Amino acid sequence: MKLLRRLFQRRPDRFIQLLLRQAEFTVQGVEALAAYLEDPSHERADEVTRLEKEADEVRRILIDELNRTFVTPIDREDIHALSRAIDDVLDYAYTTVGEMAILEVEPNNYLRRMASLLIDATREIRLGVLRLSDHPGVAEDHAVRAKALENRVEWVYREAIAALFHMPKDMDHIVEMLKLREIYRHMSNAADRGDEAANVLSDIVVKMT
Repeated sequence: MKLLRRLFQRRPDRFIQLLLRQAEFTVQGVEALAAYLEDPSHERADEVTRLEKEADEVRRILIDELNRTFVTPIDREDIHALSRAIDDVLDYAYTTVGEMAILEVEPNNYLRRMASLLIDATREIRLGVLRLSDHPGVAEDHAVRAKALENRVEWVYREAIAALFHMPKDMDHIVEMLKLREIYRHMSNAADRGDEAANVLSDIVVKMT
């Protein structure tokens, strides 16, 4: 009887599993970015790098599976687009840390606020992926929440940019302004890619229902 139940039990789709693994690494990566912004140490920068590399490997496996599978439960283009968008969020977290180190930029409250919102957005995306198979309507709710959080990141980004233009007093301040603007853009780009992931999730739900 137990054997029959196992045979007829619905197995999680491997593409959903791989997308979920990517999303989990992205949550962890953005959390590691937030930790770096609290204490910009080499160890915390290395943790962001490690997670980005781990996530890249999962994406490579997903793309390989996609190339070797004729029939997929979700449109191939949607799987690819969702994987790419989720990966891009973590890539921007990684480049944010890298450029902060290279440019010798110190964390500030604008960066910390954006990182906190990004954590919430990536968690919503992860939950959206998790619910795709069994509760697509719930997945859509999480996608909507992720998009709302992206909007909040953009508001903080605009505040941060506005504050920059009140900063310049001399050449050193101008250089610092240019450095910070570059870092802010990375955070804004991460939010944009989270918004794209949420859009793809919504598109998938429309096709499933």
